[in-house]
Amino acid sequence: MEAASVSASSLIRVAALSGSLRKSSYNRGLIRSAIEISKTSINGLQIEYIDISPLPLLNTDLEGEGSFPPAIEAFRQKILEADSILFASPEYNYSFTAPLKNAIDWASRPPNVWADKAAAIVSAGGDFGGGRSQYHLRQVGVFLDLHFINKPEFFLNAFQPPAKFDSDGNLIDEQAKERLKEVLLSLQAFSLKLHQNQ
Repeated sequence: MEAASVSASSLIRVAALSGSLRKSSYNRGLIRSAIEISKTSINGLQIEYIDISPLPLLNTDLEGEGSFPPAIEAFRQKILEADSILFASPEYNYSFTAPLKNAIDWASRPPNVWADKAAAIVSAGGDFGGGRSQYHLRQVGVFLDLHFINKPEFFLNAFQPPAKFDSDGNLIDEQAKERLKEVLLSLQAFSLKLHQNQ
């Protein structure tokens, strides 16, 4: 779907989460690049980075009668208000990261705020570019009722020349930026399609 064909009333709000908490993380760099792309070359797509670092470890003793600690409540509200989700996660031990799993688990506590949202995954890392983390995350998404786009897939080998990121973790590879834009356009189109069917 071309960006120009999206009307202002069809704004898609995307919550973007990074599985890496490191400020100069390549995966956070992918999100920064996605935000920039959405602002400069995709109409009708608004991406907000949601920081998961303040979330305490999942402990249901912290839940009250239908309430959550303030940091969790605020996080859940951000997810609830979003039309779709963009995950960026490195691969740790053939899976996605513990901080991201913790965030997913908090937002899945009843009522599950992930349900019926479109989602996309991007990743950067060594070797397979974080691909195995994506497959595991897709598996978890089945239980959450998240609807992932199937194509295009985005795995980026961050260490293969030429340089993909600068020293601050910002994406500098133009070909990777184009591929990232294709993911965002696919997520936007799929989100609009899901909204029409609801």
